Amino acid sequence: MIKSTNLGHNGGFYLYSVHSNKINNLANGFSSLRDFLGKMFTECPHSFFNSGPRSSTLRIKMPFDIIEVKGHEVSNFAELGLDKNKERYANNHMRVQMFMLENDEKTTAMEIPLWMEHDELDDYIEIFRTFEPLTGHVDILRLDDNKIWIWDYKPNAKSEKYAATQVYFYALMLSKRTGIPLDEIRCGWFDHETAFLFKPKEVKFSYNKDVKYY
Repeated sequence: MIKSTNLGHNGGFYLYSVHSNKINNLANGFSSLRDFLGKMFTECPHSFFNSGPRSSTLRIKMPFDIIEVKGHEVSNFAELGLDKNKERYANNHMRVQMFMLENDEKTTAMEIPLWMEHDELDDYIEIFRTFEPLTGHVDILRLDDNKIWIWDYKPNAKSEKYAATQVYFYALMLSKRTGIPLDEIRCGWFDHETAFLFKPKEVKFSYNKDVKYY
């Protein structure tokens, strides 16, 4: 039911995994998402991920209307994963991600590779000062209440300064890759206690020449 491959991008370990049964059952109206996830096992442009800007390195605060939730279900899954998988995996990310993929009916994939090229965003060259693609890997992809949820696990979520920017650009990249509008996507980051949620469609991003983005 779970198909996995190590992408090995930028010298790292990214265990891209998709739960086939869940994505087939839950991807109502999101066939382009299902197709994209399938293609990434054979058609991922690996060279994009070995240089250039990464979403996780972006250092800019943008105006977000963020909701903080204690005891969100993703936090509960994180707590269980940290406990149940403590002997199975060496790091907390894998403990949480794999537990959710195996046990949460809404989690469909993990470590999803994403990218955006320079002609897919206004002011891209001015923002990133390169023609190389922006890339990233989504920790957790869930389908919940007929929306696509992009989640990033952060061991100390409350202290994160730029997590919102990171997952916002994940949403942009996923929208570009699948053609799914931002209205259908939700974003968040979380740990075992707290989750932070927002709607990427409501973010008003504009280029500021006085800001260093990464």
